[in-house]
Amino acid sequence: MSSQTSTLGGLAQFDRTTSIWGPITLGLGFLISLGAALFVAFGTGLGITAAEVWNAFSIVFATFGIIAIVEPISYYPILGRSAMYQAFMIGNIANKLLPSAIIAQSDLGEKPGTRRAELIAGAAIIGAAFVHLLSLVVFVGILGTWLLGLLPPGLISVARLYILAAVFGAVTVQTIIAMKTLRTTIIAGLVAAVVVFGAVHAAPQLTNYATAISVVCAILIAWFARKRDTVQPPAPVSVGH
Repeated sequence: MSSQTSTLGGLAQFDRTTSIWGPITLGLGFLISLGAALFVAFGTGLGITAAEVWNAFSIVFATFGIIAIVEPISYYPILGRSAMYQAFMIGNIANKLLPSAIIAQSDLGEKPGTRRAELIAGAAIIGAAFVHLLSLVVFVGILGTWLLGLLPPGLISVARLYILAAVFGAVTVQTIIAMKTLRTTIIAGLVAAVVVFGAVHAAPQLTNYATAISVVCAILIAWFARKRDTVQPPAPVSVGH
């Protein structure tokens, strides 16, 4: 009993610390990133005007604003609150951090949505970031130029063409294996196919919104098509006299 109480107290302290330092850390990261961009725009003599900055911001916001809302909603059930702070600070969520969290949860036999799954996701993100930084130092900082010089130009162009599809394909397969929800998987696949090969083909101006449309539609359809378990009331117990 005392061990369980200590665990609950530790988790409560962990939540309090996360709720304080998570927003502070993200806020500082945002200010540093914004400050660097503003310095480049206005402090280096490039002649960029405020009107041009607002125009560029409007274009980017119109393109990716909905994704900024959909992505946190999509990632939260798998990562949890504390791992979400880590993921959005580090970046490369869809092609690096989210797959790491899903694989770790799957290997340890934990379904997303629990406190243990949240802690596993956080540890997996730390490991992914460490491996990423180490590989950058070794393979990019030290061996990058040398390795690229050994590869034929044709191979490099082919890699650029297929690498993103390969990464997202692996993420998709791993997610399907981890979640084990056939109905939702079929719905998501059909919705994505209809949006990409139907809606976007008929209205090319929807291209930049295809991901957001697919995610929102898949969530709504999966919700209304979910299996509703009906709980039968217990049968009355007859008491013999």
